[in-house]
Amino acid sequence: MSKGEPDQELKKAFMELQGKMQETNQKLRIADVQVESLKKQIVHAQLTDKEIQSLGESTRVYEGVGRMFLLTDIPMVRTNLKAKVAKCNEKISTLQSNKEYLERSMSESQNNLREMIKLKQAMSAA
Repeated sequence: MSKGEPDQELKKAFMELQGKMQETNQKLRIADVQVESLKKQIVHAQLTDKEIQSLGESTRVYEGVGRMFLLTDIPMVRTNLKAKVAKCNEKISTLQSNKEYLERSMSESQNNLREMIKLKQAMSAA
């Protein structure tokens, strides 16, 4: 085994780790943006529900469906808003667990590379 071979192997491992870390960091940033967007949707739905709650039962309310608005009764609008909040919370928890998985995966890759470096140093010292 020549002296250059382990260096090439380490260099390749570093390149792979760097690529994986960049990809993982990008995915983490995307997940953060999605979580913030979902939190804004939750706040919007809660504020809308709070405003609708103060309206009288005879008030005409419209709910946006695609590019149109449908006349809807207040209890139905409030039910839909609560369902939207629940769905957003569910998506947030899914994104959080995905982020945790990505972070674990990245740290495992870093640990594997550290072990490889220690092994190569031990081999070259022997």
